[in-house]
Amino acid sequence: MEHLESKELRHDWTKEELLAIYHRPLLDLVFEAASVHRRWHRPDEVQISTLLSVKTGGCPEDCSYCGQAARYHTDIKVQSLLPTETVLAHAQKAKDAGSSRFCMAAAWREVRDNRDFDRIIDMVKGVNDMGLEVCCTLGMLTEHQAKRLQEAGLYAYNHNLDTSEEFYDEIISTRKFDNRIQTIQHVRKAGITVCSGGIIGLGEKPADRISMLRTLANMERHPESVPINALARVPGTPLENLPKVDVWDMVRMIATARIVMPASMVRLSAGRIEMTEVEQAWCFMAGANSIFTGERQTLLVTPNPGVDEDMQMLQHLGLKPMPSKKEVPCSNG
Repeated sequence: MEHLESKELRHDWTKEELLAIYHRPLLDLVFEAASVHRRWHRPDEVQISTLLSVKTGGCPEDCSYCGQAARYHTDIKVQSLLPTETVLAHAQKAKDAGSSRFCMAAAWREVRDNRDFDRIIDMVKGVNDMGLEVCCTLGMLTEHQAKRLQEAGLYAYNHNLDTSEEFYDEIISTRKFDNRIQTIQHVRKAGITVCSGGIIGLGEKPADRISMLRTLANMERHPESVPINALARVPGTPLENLPKVDVWDMVRMIATARIVMPASMVRLSAGRIEMTEVEQAWCFMAGANSIFTGERQTLLVTPNPGVDEDMQMLQHLGLKPMPSKKEVPCSNG
């Protein structure tokens, strides 16, 4: 549980050590991950996090997996920034349905200091006042912008590495891997918790998956939240014809992340729509303790199980939604 001392956390993993863990016989790997999970977390609780796209499509980046990139011809409709009242209504509905974290995503390359950012600040304050953990993913941030979000009550900032530093240029050319690290550093410096993980199924090798996990696990402080995503193959994107991610690859990634970052929340994220209840149960056994839900059975712009379906699954597995870690809303000051 949380009383375990941080001195038990390691930040000096070698690639060879991580590869050895990842390639262990599957049942041995899952058994160790489940044992670690039970030492650090309540095994019967899963955090329900709701993700809402507050500004959709039209992004100038060229991330090969993303249907929101303006340069790809997808069926995704561009939507400008939602009204604050609409977002707060979604947040209240999410809280009523059992979510303890509400994440707002905007398809921007980077945050600009303009009226839209002022509106995001208002949204953060409003969601924070509800007692929810409020999270944003808005692209690259400056140090000053991160501080503004922190002062508004932002609990977490999501900025995924996506893949390894070595494979990164195969997936994205419009920004560098170092840009992602820099944004995470700005978030840390501002005192906001870090949510950072990646995507598997992009055409990478297991060594790339391990390299990505090593970057996260060897940070001075582990990300408090590590989403593991399976590629959602969006028609019209360069990666639309890649094969479906094998469920055992997801289980191995989750288990490895759990073992090397035991205190972190490991989030079973994109790709759940293609997983059976039994396959998701394996992911929970391997150490996942959070899922993302989205209204209208979507996760940003890709299909996702509905909230009712998720609640039924948790009931079948003897799991329950995790209460918010926030006893009271953070100060806005």
